[in-house]
Amino acid sequence: MKPLSNLAAPLLLATAALSSGGCTTVVIDEYRRSTGELAVGDSVVILGRRHSSEYETEPDLIDCVGDTLHNPESGVNVIPEQQFVDALYPWFEPRKAPMHIKSLSKLMDIPDVRDRMEQYGVKYIVWIDGSTETTSSAGSIGCSISTAGAGCFGFGTWDKESDYEASVWDFRDQELSGKISADAQGTSYMPAIVVPIPLIARVQNNACKGMAAQLREFLLPPQSASR
Repeated sequence: MKPLSNLAAPLLLATAALSSGGCTTVVIDEYRRSTGELAVGDSVVILGRRHSSEYETEPDLIDCVGDTLHNPESGVNVIPEQQFVDALYPWFEPRKAPMHIKSLSKLMDIPDVRDRMEQYGVKYIVWIDGSTETTSSAGSIGCSISTAGAGCFGFGTWDKESDYEASVWDFRDQELSGKISADAQGTSYMPAIVVPIPLIARVQNNACKGMAAQLREFLLPPQSASR
């Protein structure tokens, strides 16, 4: 059996590393004031807070939580964020969106808003506030081209942290049902021996899945959530 060439070995290693990733930890906390009461015909809206000048809650995180949570067969129907915001324009745009639960009563005084909310069967509005940021990085990778070929050498790492909080509003009872926080941290690696091999920590994705799973337990009655 012939030995692998110097170029083939790193390529084989890169292929194998595609299924690997960096290290991630997720911590979920919950504060609950009431039990879930989703019934047949009820819907949930997942919205991102984007009023801060320092950051905005990423639309892809909101889509991820909504898509993961959405499961009509188990009793959870999620209205896509953009669809809901467009249908209720301009009342849920960042500059007009209600910041406090008490603001919902003022919205209900607007006939068009009240009719559209009833049409959608909205029971819960979930506001998610937060972001994912790169907190530190280290190492370096250098690449060069010569008559013998091209290649890279080095090692780099970077840390990311996701910090999100979901406030669950009971739209019909106009009260705060509770809050869920997700704190995820992870380190990604980039070793390079001829070919750079990214080992990515899916920090935001893991925060999304953890929050969606906890929201499901939060919103559904105990017997439904256990299915």
